[in-house]
Amino acid sequence: MTISIDAEIVYSFPEPTDFLLQIEPAIIPEQRVDGWFECTLTEHFARVAAQDTIGERIWLRHQGEFIASYKGTVAIDRLLAPIARLAAVPTHELPGETVQYLMDSRYCPADRFQSFVCGEFGELSGGPMIEAMRDWIADHFDYGQGSTATTTALDTFVERRGVCRDYAHVLITFARAAAIPARFASVYAPDVEPKDFHAVAEVFLADPTLSLGGGAWHMVDPTGMAEPADIAKIGIGRDAADVSFLTSYGPAEMKSKSIEVRRIGG
Repeated sequence: MTISIDAEIVYSFPEPTDFLLQIEPAIIPEQRVDGWFECTLTEHFARVAAQDTIGERIWLRHQGEFIASYKGTVAIDRLLAPIARLAAVPTHELPGETVQYLMDSRYCPADRFQSFVCGEFGELSGGPMIEAMRDWIADHFDYGQGSTATTTALDTFVERRGVCRDYAHVLITFARAAAIPARFASVYAPDVEPKDFHAVAEVFLADPTLSLGGGAWHMVDPTGMAEPADIAKIGIGRDAADVSFLTSYGPAEMKSKSIEVRRIGG
């Protein structure tokens, strides 16, 4: 599947401010990217590797109005496997790079959910467990505003409502509580409403292309708005704090944001 992306953000910085920006689709084997990035001329501009070297962040320093835009296409060709058919990777066989995604992070207090996950999903394992977690979230949560940038998975679990970042945080938290590595992915997807940057979870389960065992990252969208075949990945992290589209280290005001994502071919 190929999708087109047209994204623009406008911010105002009342004083010279350092900030990190990450809005470009990642150049990785599972997606072929053809596009261009433009932004306001700034005092400082430097590209740096993003989390796990998936995509790039840009360090910027600026005062005044700042506009950044991305336009292009992404041809997606990633591993697509029905989650319910995937086995868990035994915990002691997990590769080292996945271990950080078993642990608590700022918005995902997995240790607090171990009893709930054991009681609710303990008879399942691997992909069937992840599918049951996704379905539980869909059945118990209402999609809509109400969360803030500081809302944790525990807050969302109590309030039973949130937006895509909150849904992803809860699924990630549930999975980690069951000793399944899970991480947060910032993405573009065509059917997201309202039109915006989107967030999904990735879980580390068996790789169906390997006959002798091993694992791979598999996308799961607990909101049900996006399918892995249509998703362009921007970056990943332990939770939203690691992969915000803009992280400011000083006062900043978002003036506007426009995201348009469309399918343009198979």
